[in-house]
Amino acid sequence: MPALLFVLPILARVAADPDWQRRLQRLTPMTAGLTVQASVGTGRLPIGPWQGLGVLVLWAGAALMAGGRSLRTRDA
Repeated sequence: MPALLFVLPILARVAADPDWQRRLQRLTPMTAGLTVQASVGTGRLPIGPWQGLGVLVLWAGAALMAGGRSLRTRDA
């Protein structure tokens, strides 16, 4: 899961199509976290601050669910 923090932004930069670059940037947790902190120039960002907060909540929820499932299946 931590690799996704680094792999998705790299994939977004490597994508040849600018539309796909923007779509991938909207889904990455790192970009979402940085946009939550933005207070000026939000029109130039790939995602808005409130939408970025929603993306972060989804990533955190997915991580908690994966951790809970892993704990349930591996714990003796």
